[in-house]
Amino acid sequence: MPTGLKATSSVVPIGFLATETGANTFTQTSVDLNLSPLDREVFVVLAINLDPSTPDSVAGTTSSVVSSLTTTSQTAIVGLDSANCLAASANVIRQNAGSIDGTSFQTLGMETPPSNLEYIGIIATNDFFVQVLGVGNTNAKQVAGKLYGYRARATADIFAALVQSEVLSA
Repeated sequence: MPTGLKATSSVVPIGFLATETGANTFTQTSVDLNLSPLDREVFVVLAINLDPSTPDSVAGTTSSVVSSLTTTSQTAIVGLDSANCLAASANVIRQNAGSIDGTSFQTLGMETPPSNLEYIGIIATNDFFVQVLGVGNTNAKQVAGKLYGYRARATADIFAALVQSEVLSA
């Protein structure tokens, strides 16, 4: 367990679903963790699984469904290079102009790092955000997933630093 934190729950899986409001439209969903800031409660993230829809196979068009999970609100899909991005994924079907056959690709930011990390992130504010965007599709797409972690109480100085870091890096 991270220094300055005391677990207040066992591991909790939190399921979520984000669906585009229309085909090829960036959409973001907020998931409330119901944390208590008065009790300096944070959520320690152990693993994340993102499962984006399969893109539509459109002749001669490369189509994709990309998604990300972040600790702060975003205006576009972000990658793992963003300070607030905890997970990212993409499903792509690549087709040449005039082709009816495509090749599919899946890209994931490792769902669980292959090491002995104690955690992959800490969410200090009350929500996390899931983004989805389809490109070249004829139908609205979605991303489903699960976030695994536990609630913890932080010391006052650690809580203040975590909140400030999360908010200022937005």
